Amino acid sequence: MKRLMLGAAAALLGVGVAQAQVTKDVTIAVMNDKSSVFSDAGGMGSVIAAQLAIDDAGGKVRGQTVKLLGPDHQNKVDVGVTLAKQMYDQQNVDAIFDIGNSAISLAVQEIARERGKVLVHTGSATADIFGKACSPTGAMWLYDTYSLAQGIAKAIVKDGGDTWFFITADYAFGHAMEAEVSKIVKASGGKVLGSVRHPVGSMDFSSFLLQAQSSGAKIIALANASGDTVTSIKQAREFQIGEGDQKLAVLIFYLTSVHSLGPKATQGVKYLSAYYWDADDASRAFGKRFAAKSGGKMPTQAQAVVYSAVRHYLRAVDAANSVDGLTVMRKMKEMPVDDFFAPGARVRADGRLMNGYLLTEVKAPADVKQGWDLLKVLGRVKAEDVMRPISEGGCTRLDPAQ
Repeated sequence: MKRLMLGAAAALLGVGVAQAQVTKDVTIAVMNDKSSVFSDAGGMGSVIAAQLAIDDAGGKVRGQTVKLLGPDHQNKVDVGVTLAKQMYDQQNVDAIFDIGNSAISLAVQEIARERGKVLVHTGSATADIFGKACSPTGAMWLYDTYSLAQGIAKAIVKDGGDTWFFITADYAFGHAMEAEVSKIVKASGGKVLGSVRHPVGSMDFSSFLLQAQSSGAKIIALANASGDTVTSIKQAREFQIGEGDQKLAVLIFYLTSVHSLGPKATQGVKYLSAYYWDADDASRAFGKRFAAKSGGKMPTQAQAVVYSAVRHYLRAVDAANSVDGLTVMRKMKEMPVDDFFAPGARVRADGRLMNGYLLTEVKAPADVKQGWDLLKVLGRVKAEDVMRPISEGGCTRLDPAQ
């Protein structure tokens, strides 16, 4: 009886694949913030990266044109949810990429799961995406709060930074980042002296910074991202925070933020980055292609990763001869990634891409040779050393076929 049931299930799957063969245009969307605080790190640059991936696929999959949409969710959950439903239900979108906001990612994950549609998160960071909010058709391609915390917090505490105060963005990513880092700080023998939360897009961090400064903590950790991080660092320098005994810990950072602030304001800042344009020959080649399309700007890690995710998706669609979400995601997990970003990396059963990080440090102004020559690579962090095991993530929606 069990064999008969398995045979019937396989037959049903075969019918589903046949119905979803690539006989129409393949439509994908890069949905992110193009008009607000996160637009610099992702924004239209992520659309450019996606188009480069489509170009490298020849613009077609099995003879069908690949179409690209680039909606702006304006960093608002309700807008993101509405857009996702419209794209999946009315615009025949086969897969959505990026998002770049953890709260929106969590909401859209449910929409994609219910519809059996592919969703690849590239700029959002909450580890719940491949944990308790996981989906058989969802994947996470860039950083996450757990692995970033593992990679940074242990090193800082080991180096003497054993008392911490958090300035935290008041939404899903910030909360998760603070919680993960706090666990590691305490487990490593350090103490968390306090925290304060700020709204996304805040323009005045003075009261938050003064609270952090008065705490006496050795480390003031910025559990925010993109424009919020830039504003925090600018205003921290006004209070000489980060220049004396108190140091700034930047938990998530982008090349565009370093460029905006300049190496004088950011020199010596260490952070984990999954991509840097000058790390090796393959990264340089992509960086130059991207810059030619973006007015000379080099790609951030959040933009480079969109290329990787889209390219791998299109390869999987071609190999599976299907646009069915579950079928394609199974093929994405079966095939190793083949690009400059994550050569040979694989996607786990819970949707987590097992790719490591570069440990980078902002150069001193005297060491910068040209405008985007801003970082030096200190080393590499292996994925297996910092990624959360599947057994600890709480994912209860693993693909039953895997």
